Amino acid sequence: MKKLSTYLLLYFALFLYSLTSIASKLASAEPFLSWKYILYMGFQFAILAIYAVLWQIILKKVPLFVAFANKGMTIFLGMIFGYFIFHEEVTILNILGTAIIAVGVIVMMTGELKQ
Repeated sequence: MKKLSTYLLLYFALFLYSLTSIASKLASAEPFLSWKYILYMGFQFAILAIYAVLWQIILKKVPLFVAFANKGMTIFLGMIFGYFIFHEEVTILNILGTAIIAVGVIVMMTGELKQ
């Protein structure tokens, strides 16, 4: 159960990290140093600060290669955010690439959870 909570924390941290892509995309649409630009960049900074603390906690509990392998799942979240929030096109190659990453993470996690 302790290992499960650690991995839930890992995926929560990665979800937070993926939110920075939304903030940076929104900031890029605003004039430089406008109040909205500063707001979005501040939101991004706050998320990254929280993520940095969570990442250090996670690295104390899981091997580095497992943590970094799971970081690839943020690409999947970025594609989901892009499609639903920014109405970006998702191509078959996007889906194929994301599926390959997901399979790699699943294989890595299956081996890790068996130990």
